[in-house]
Amino acid sequence: MGKRYYLCTNRHRYSYLSLITDAYSRKIMGFFLSPTLEAIGCIRALKMALQNGGNKDELIHHSDRGVQYCSTDYVNMLVFNNIKISMTENGDPLENAIAERVNGILKEELLKTKYDSYEKAQSSIAIAIAVYNSLRPHSSCNMLTPDKAHLQQGSLKRHWKNYYRKEQGASKNSWQQEM
Repeated sequence: MGKRYYLCTNRHRYSYLSLITDAYSRKIMGFFLSPTLEAIGCIRALKMALQNGGNKDELIHHSDRGVQYCSTDYVNMLVFNNIKISMTENGDPLENAIAERVNGILKEELLKTKYDSYEKAQSSIAIAIAVYNSLRPHSSCNMLTPDKAHLQQGSLKRHWKNYYRKEQGASKNSWQQEM
């Protein structure tokens, strides 16, 4: 999953954090803080993710329709590595919920919104991602850390309720019959 998040690294300058997250384990596999919105930041994050490896069979890269994810260089890198491409249709956050959740955890728990310098932001991000991957358990991964979940196989128990899922097998009139 690809997603970008911006933070202030000087008084009036923003930098953009690109993340590649494994949907199964929620592990951040690649990241790069870039001073611009150019595709190079996403490309560097994707390269890191590919170097960090794991199971490279049947990978699917899901992202929003950001111009950096549609760039020729980025798409060519996905195609060259036999990675299928999936993108949201409407930019709806529910269509990229895992990436939104990872961003939320980083923003709310592990990162500040402003840093005195780009270098301090880079250092803080590396530490935050190490903490996220190795110390923070996830309810989506049987309360394992992403590092531990990444070593698992098979289904991981989820310890949360899906409020968006429709009830299975309920007929249209079943609720009316109870009234």
